[in-house]
Parts: sequence; structure tokens; C-alpha cells
Amino acid sequence: MAQPAQNVFHALDQALAAAVATAGGSVAHVSRGHGSSGTGIAWADDLVISASFHTPDRTKVGIASAAGDGEIDYRDAEVIGRDPGTDVALLRVAGGGLTPAVFRELGELAVGNLALALGRPGRSVRAQLRAVGVLGPEIRTPHGGVLDRYVESDRQIPRGFAGGPLIDADGAVIGMNTRTLLRGADVAVPTVTLRRVVGELAAHGGVRRGYLGVGAFPASLSPALAQLVGRDRGALVAGVEDGSPAARAGVIVGDIIVAVAGDPASGPDDLRLALGDRPGETVELTVLRGGALVAVSVALGSRA
Repeated sequence: MAQPAQNVFHALDQALAAAVATAGGSVAHVSRGHGSSGTGIAWADDLVISASFHTPDRTKVGIASAAGDGEIDYRDAEVIGRDPGTDVALLRVAGGGLTPAVFRELGELAVGNLALALGRPGRSVRAQLRAVGVLGPEIRTPHGGVLDRYVESDRQIPRGFAGGPLIDADGAVIGMNTRTLLRGADVAVPTVTLRRVVGELAAHGGVRRGYLGVGAFPASLSPALAQLVGRDRGALVAGVEDGSPAARAGVIVGDIIVAVAGDPASGPDDLRLALGDRPGETVELTVLRGGALVAVSVALGSRA
């Protein structure tokens, strides 16, 4: 009975090593400055993605030598776009010649499937065996980004692995590992989100989000107004930027915004999140003005 088990173990052993070999050439070393380092993933011939939080605007990126001798070729790189909402930085690497990783959608990925977190905090690729611990639906992050799917592996990502890939048994990238996006959770930004965010970063230097042009503070409503609105809080407009979408639409200081396109706005954070997904759209704001509900149509701007 021991021989079949040994065969299974040997096959798994070889498969995992092959997966690391397949993906390893696309795993980059990213200097974070002050002696620290992290990991990146080759996205295109001259582009690397990494975690945004610790990546300096100008840095060094180490990629596997074309000679295949285990050496690292260090190149100058600069960040051409960031998205704090998903912790993604896009870097352009001088000289090109990178080997882009193979990315896969989640597809039939299931909780309990084996995965490998890869990092290159030093010269060599490092691997840690993991399992897919949680798969969930779309989630909004504290910084206003959206993960199209929630993917969490089963234990903490080692230092220096942030920005590196979570790969499947074939060496295809499931997502980019991040340690700072959600407090207390080491998640992988899935491929579907990476494609969307990288497209925005390459074109605009950031992810465009809806822009209204107001400064707002939390506002508590009186019982009578709360009964009228259906909630007891809103976003009090304390300032309106000249020439902004809000100014053009007639939003005024003292308005209390209580809904955006029908979505409740119980304070500035709700307002920001409701606007964020609607760059360039025309939306209806529901505001309290002089004790009455008023509908204001606004053509939102967009800002990266």
C-alpha cells in the first residue's frame, strides 16, 4: 500500500516544481528602497505589476537573466500608474525583454485547491505552498477600489512576497498577492481585476473615478427630516469648486446629499463610493434643501 502513496507524492512533488519553473521567469525583484525589497510580475515586454503601497516612483527591477544562468539582470524602472484602491502599481522597465506571465481567470477554481505564492525578495525565486482558503463575490476595498472576486489563501504571505503571483498547479497566475489592501487578510487581486486596472493605469496613470467637486461633512438629520428621507444621516455640502460638475448643476453650500442615482449617501464616504463607479455619467442627486427634497441632475467628471 505504501508504493501508490509514494507515487502520488512524487507526482505532486514534480508538478509543483514544474509550476514554479514555468512561472519563475516572470517573477521580478522590486527594490523598495531603504534596504527592503518586494516582488513583481512581468505583465508585458516592458511592464511589471507590483504592490503599490511600498513601491517608490523610481526603482530597480531585477529580472531573470536571458542567459538562463540563474543570474539577475537589474534594470531602471519607474511607476507609470498606481491604484491605491487595489494596491496595484504599474512599472515601465528600461530595455524591455521581459517574459510576460501567463494569467488565468478563476474559472473552476475552488476552495481547497492547491496554490503557490511566489516571491523574489532576493536573487532567487521563493515558493510557499498554500491552499485557496476563501472565494467570494465582488468586494469594495477601504480605498474605493473594487475586487471583481475575493480570493484569499490560507495563511499569511511572507515578507517580500507582496506584489508577487499566486499561481495554480500549471504555473498560471491566479492573482497578485497583497498584504496591505484589507486589514488582517492576505488576498490576491484576481486576474479579471488586474486586466481592468492595468488598462486604466496604462492609459491614464490611475483608475478614473467619478468627480463631483464638493467638500462634504457628515450631517445628522432631525427626526422630521429623517422621516422624510428614510434615513437619519447625509453628506452636508460645505464647499463647491468653481467650474466643477456640482457647480454647473447648481449644487450649493448647505445642500445635504442623501442619495446618488438612488443609492443612499449617509455621509461623505458613501458619497465618494457612490460617485466612484460612475465617471462621466449623468446621475441624479437627491438633496435636502430648505427642508425639502430636491432632485439635481449632474454630469459627473472623471479623475484618475
